[in-house]
Amino acid sequence: MALKKANFNDNEIAIYDEAVIYKRGEYWQFRMWLAKEGKYARLSLKTRSQSTAEDKAKQQYHVLMSEQQQGKTYFSMTTKAGVELYLAQRWKDVEADLIVKGRHATIKTHLAHWLEFIKRDTKLKELERTDCENYFHSRTKTKKNISAAQSTIENEQSTINAMMSWLYKRKETYIDSFDFKKLKRIDRGDEDLRRASFTDVEIGEIRYQLEIIVAEAVKHIDERGNLVRAVVGYYLLILIVAGLRRGEQLQLRWMDIEHIEHIIGGDEENSHSLVKITVRAETSKVRKTRKFAVRDKEYFEDLFKLLYPRYIKANKANPQAAKFAEMLIFSVNGKTPITVRAIDYLFDQVLDLADVKRRDTRDLVPYSFRHYFITKRVNSGLHSMAVAEMCGTSTTQIEKTYYHTTREKMISNAMADYCYNKDGLLILL
Repeated sequence: MALKKANFNDNEIAIYDEAVIYKRGEYWQFRMWLAKEGKYARLSLKTRSQSTAEDKAKQQYHVLMSEQQQGKTYFSMTTKAGVELYLAQRWKDVEADLIVKGRHATIKTHLAHWLEFIKRDTKLKELERTDCENYFHSRTKTKKNISAAQSTIENEQSTINAMMSWLYKRKETYIDSFDFKKLKRIDRGDEDLRRASFTDVEIGEIRYQLEIIVAEAVKHIDERGNLVRAVVGYYLLILIVAGLRRGEQLQLRWMDIEHIEHIIGGDEENSHSLVKITVRAETSKVRKTRKFAVRDKEYFEDLFKLLYPRYIKANKANPQAAKFAEMLIFSVNGKTPITVRAIDYLFDQVLDLADVKRRDTRDLVPYSFRHYFITKRVNSGLHSMAVAEMCGTSTTQIEKTYYHTTREKMISNAMADYCYNKDGLLILL
């Protein structure tokens, strides 16, 4: 293998008479002609020192020669193409029921953030293990002043390295992972750092405002956008009382809902209307079917009354209840779910109306309603296993994340060894 170029400038130095190093600005670059591929292999040596550049160039020369003899190619796809290839592979996992669509969407979002950081036209084989050491800084110090939570970035880094490992096994990269900086440990017990949630007062006001929004939308349902607004409003109200994951809730069908009348102590006046919800395995993050019941606030029933007549009207020729049962609940046509954008828009609007405080320092998103749902059951004394079964997660996750000390629990613990005597005095037992 010989250099395509025979004559060198003053700032060019031949390496083994088959490659060359040269300066671009203050840094040394490497170039070597690959006859089999008909192209130059070019890369930055990332050093200002000539001696260091020569040592790095010689190492690179031997790597390239070895790979050429093994039939490997040097030129690689871009990071954008690598991400597309990986996402295509993970979509096969969706089709094989190994992951849910929601998980695939999350992976896609994680890698989109990485592409913004690493740049879409960067060559995969030019990446080095240290190229993402400032990823956390970049994601938390954005120009738009939108800071991602540390847990979010940790999940993104895990996704990125999973992709790099997959690409490495297919010889598309020279590294199998990035050396991300070790992040500080999150104190899950700290009141200011625990998962974002709402207070009981905030939830009460949010539900009040949502019910007003839904009522107004239903009142003028034929006006443009009001049907979507009503369905999204019911989506958020039901999220508060059911604590479902977004993907699970958006994929609920009417056949997954069953109403139950629960009578306490044989007294019909003390009866509660419950809704049994079935989360199918194919829509669950953990790939397991689960069934649980929640108190019905008549949200499901009211949404049914809104959508079923529209279905009948649209299917005058052959209206079948069985077909309606197969339709998506949170949808205006029964086939496609409401959009995340519509959910986020109404969520932000209702938090404004409810006058939720300190939003600039709290990581409040629609998923926070799930945190509230779980926290309420934990603080009510429900066993972690029962909470885990209801919410479709592990007892370890429940205990690690949600069994943090709260004001209510501290008071309960402090009062555990006290009682009131007949005179109404608090005494130590």
